[in-house]
Amino acid sequence: MQVGNARYLKPGDLPDAIAVFPLTGALLLPAGQLPLNIFEPRYLAMLDAALAGNRLIGMVQPALSDHEDKGGEHSLAAVGCLGRITSFAETGDGRYIVSLTGVCRFRLLEEKATGDPFRTFRIAPFIADLSAENEEEAVDRAALLTAFKAYLDANKLEADWESVERASNLTLVNSLAMMSPFGPAEKQALLEAPDLKTRAETLIAITEIVLARVFGDSDTVLQ
Repeated sequence: MQVGNARYLKPGDLPDAIAVFPLTGALLLPAGQLPLNIFEPRYLAMLDAALAGNRLIGMVQPALSDHEDKGGEHSLAAVGCLGRITSFAETGDGRYIVSLTGVCRFRLLEEKATGDPFRTFRIAPFIADLSAENEEEAVDRAALLTAFKAYLDANKLEADWESVERASNLTLVNSLAMMSPFGPAEKQALLEAPDLKTRAETLIAITEIVLARVFGDSDTVLQ
């Protein structure tokens, strides 16, 4: 996978440990782009360290149970996504505006004691994400677009259909998942879907549930 100026093709291209940025409701997926406004001191330090190193950080949600671990920190979801800093700007008032591009998902292993103000974990990367383009043909693009259009129509929203039609299945599925207005549990389910086909099916199912909950009959809306 090409991300910015870097290529990630094999396990050796990825770090064994990564600084993590916990953020509820934030979803980063491979090849997706996530803008961030960084202002908390420990995460400013995290960005400084990443920019001085491999430009990689790990996006992860706090655990849905939201309890504290033995170190007094909030527990984290088991799966997150590695992101490369591909855009960076200083605001002049102490904040950083950055854009992360997703590289691959990872599973958190044990936390490392580093002395840094931010948390660092050993990770097990999902190496298959580096070649996810191979999964594109399995996606039911027509069903996904039908659900997407139904959601837009139900909420009186518009889309740039020319750009949608040009997008690959990988870009389409992951971008729609990241843009979706669903809650943390749904976002985590989309992140943890084992492959692109399952993620598309999960996105369609969640959309149909939301439409049925709001409008009473998703089948009517989807026609």
